[in-house]
Amino acid sequence: MLLMKENVADRSPLPAQTTVVPAGTAGSIAVRRGQLLRIEALEEGAVASLFGFSDADPMIHLSVHHTRVFSNSYVLGSGMRLVNNRRRPVMVLGKDSIGKHDLLLPASTTAYLRSKGYDGIGCVEALQAELQRLGRQQPKLPDPVNLFMHVELARDGSITPQPNRVKAGDKITCRVVQDMLFVVSTCCTGVEGNDRPAAVALSVAEDLDSFVAQP
Repeated sequence: MLLMKENVADRSPLPAQTTVVPAGTAGSIAVRRGQLLRIEALEEGAVASLFGFSDADPMIHLSVHHTRVFSNSYVLGSGMRLVNNRRRPVMVLGKDSIGKHDLLLPASTTAYLRSKGYDGIGCVEALQAELQRLGRQQPKLPDPVNLFMHVELARDGSITPQPNRVKAGDKITCRVVQDMLFVVSTCCTGVEGNDRPAAVALSVAEDLDSFVAQP
């Protein structure tokens, strides 16, 4: 039910496509309204920091803050609508093999990682580099949805990272309801237990049967 095909009468079906995002980088994929977006871990321990930007208006973006308020939850679960900074739905989470995602923590920066003794660039700088490669100007860089990262929020307000249990082949699939550019960073998060960069694949298809299997 969650991934039912939308009636999109203003375009012809589009071919499936896949973008592999190597560990420690950022990659992007364009998704049209009504298509499915799948994000799949290609290696153990992957974290995919997901950003989304509207094709119609550069001021509109996927907003983790508004999603928490809209859903009254800091836990991302099947059927949950992820919304933009105008509180309009962007996508609906359907199939999810891991069920552990973070809606609380910001993206890492290179300076933060250096202060913690990590090498490599941060998620923010990787995002900026990918947007620059695309020739895309974004007036604001929002916080990400950290897919495959699990943290717990205690009664006293403390945030405790939990061990990453992601295996190669774990994936989520969402129905996208706006034309969007999605960018995923696979850089080090600097979060204990979730700090191992690992590759992911971004795939787009019209329906579940059209996804191309990963090698």
